Amino acid sequence: MDRPDPDPAVLPHDGREHRLHPLSWLFVLIAQLKQFIVPLLVLLFAGRGDRNDLWGLAAMGALVATSLAQYFTYRYQLGRDAITIRSGWLHRSRREIPFARIHNVSLQQSLLHRLVGVAEVRLESAGGVKPEAQMRVLRMDQALALEALVRGRGQADGDAVASAEAVPPLLTLPTSELVRLGLISNRGMLVVAAAFGVLAQAGGDVFEVVVERWGRLAFGWLTRTIGAHAHDSPLAIGLATVTLLVAALVLVRLLSVALAILQYHGFALREDDGRILVERGLLARSRASARRRRIQAWSLREGVLHRWFDRRSLRVDTASGQRGREPGVHALKDIAPIATPARCDALLAHFLPDMGWGSLDWQPLHRGAWWRVALPGLVVVLLATALLVVRFGAWGALGLFAVPLQLWRARRIADACGWACNGRLVAWRSGWLGKTWNVAEIDKLQAVRLSRSPLDRRMGSASLLLDTAGATPFGPPLHLRHLPHAAAEALSARLVTQLARRRLQW
Repeated sequence: MDRPDPDPAVLPHDGREHRLHPLSWLFVLIAQLKQFIVPLLVLLFAGRGDRNDLWGLAAMGALVATSLAQYFTYRYQLGRDAITIRSGWLHRSRREIPFARIHNVSLQQSLLHRLVGVAEVRLESAGGVKPEAQMRVLRMDQALALEALVRGRGQADGDAVASAEAVPPLLTLPTSELVRLGLISNRGMLVVAAAFGVLAQAGGDVFEVVVERWGRLAFGWLTRTIGAHAHDSPLAIGLATVTLLVAALVLVRLLSVALAILQYHGFALREDDGRILVERGLLARSRASARRRRIQAWSLREGVLHRWFDRRSLRVDTASGQRGREPGVHALKDIAPIATPARCDALLAHFLPDMGWGSLDWQPLHRGAWWRVALPGLVVVLLATALLVVRFGAWGALGLFAVPLQLWRARRIADACGWACNGRLVAWRSGWLGKTWNVAEIDKLQAVRLSRSPLDRRMGSASLLLDTAGATPFGPPLHLRHLPHAAAEALSARLVTQLARRRLQW
C-alpha cells in the first residue's frame, strides 16, 4: 500500500468539523453506479428510439446530485477520546464513536484510489451489521494517521503506538506460495461460471460455434494424421472431448493463480501492541486490523490439494459485523491464506500462548455417530435409485451399489472427527478428505446449548452448540455433533461452571 509516514499531526485537531477529500463525491458516485449499473443500462439502451432513454440520463443526474450532496453534508471532528461524524441533509444524524470501542480498522485502496493518493477508511465495532463509520475518502497520510490514532487511543494507558510497518512481519507470501494458493483454490471457477453465464444468455449458437471450431482443430489434425474420415471415428471424438476438458482445467487453474496473485500480492501479517494487521493486494490494496483479544474463533483448514502441497490455511472470526459488508471489502479474516502445517501451528501458538493447542487430548464421537453421518447420503441414494428404477426399470437398481460406498465414507468421516477441551481451549475437528479444526478460547464463549433430537435420544448421543461473543453467523462453527450423551452433559456442566466464574473476554 502506497503510504507516507503515519504522522498524527496531519489530522485536524482544531476542534472544528471538516469535510472529506474533495474527490470523495466521485468515489461515492462510483460505489452507487456499481449498485445500480444493471437498471441504468436497461434505461439507457432498452428504450432507444423514443423518449425512454431520457430516464437513464435523469437517473445518472440524480446519482451525481446525491454524491455531491453527501460530500457537502458529511463532516467529521476528532476529539480527545472519540470521533464525531455528522451526515445528512433533510434527515440529519450525529454519531459519536469512542476510539476505545473501535475494534477493527480497515483501509481500502482500489487502483483509482492509489492513482489519486487516497483511501477509504472503515471503523467497525463489535457485533455491528455495518461499519460504525465509512469515510469515502481521506488522503492516504490522514487515513494512516487515523489508524494510528485509533490504535493509540484504544490502549488503556493511552501511550503512543509505534508504526506497524516497523514491526517484522509474522508471515509473508512470496510469489511461489501465491502460485500454490492459486493451484489449491478454485477462484478461477468464478470467472468460468460467469463466462458460461454470458454465453448462455447469448444463446445456444455460441456454444455450437465454440464446439465446432474446437472440433475442427482436433479433427483436422487427425485427418492429416490417420485419414480423411478421422473426424467420424470414436478416437477423434474421444480426443476432442479429453483435450477440451484438459484445456478447460488448465484455464481454470491459470485464472485461479492470476486471481490469487492479484488478491494476495505483498501479503504481510504483523502484530503491533496487541493489534493484528494484514495488508495485501496487487492493483487494489487492502489493509485490515483488529485487536487480538477481539478474535473469537480460529479455523484451520486442510483440503485434499492442501495435503498434496503440504499446506494449510488459517482464518479467524472477529467480534465485528460482516453481514453488511460490500463486495470487494475485506475484513480481517485470512491470517494465513496458505502456509505449512508447522507454520500454522506456530502462528496458533503465538496468538494463543500457554493455551495448549499442540497438546490437546482429542476425544472420539459416539460409537454410532457414523450412522448419523451416513443418514443424509443414504436418503439421497435411495431416492435417486427409486427415480432410476422408474425411468430405466430393473437396471436402475444398480444405484444401490452406492449404499456400501456411502456407509464406508461415513465411517471414515466419523473416525476422523473429534472434540477436545483442556480448560482453556475448546476445539472441534471435522472432515476426512478435507479436514477442519475450529478452536475458541473458553473465555470467549457466551452461551452453551445442548440439544438432542429424537434419534439422538434413541442412540444415546447429544450435540453442543457454543456461541462466542460477537461472532457472526458466517464464522467458524463450534458445533460439537454426535457426542456421547454422558460426555456432552459433563462438558456442558464444566463449561457453564467456568463461564460463571470467569470474566468474559470481550
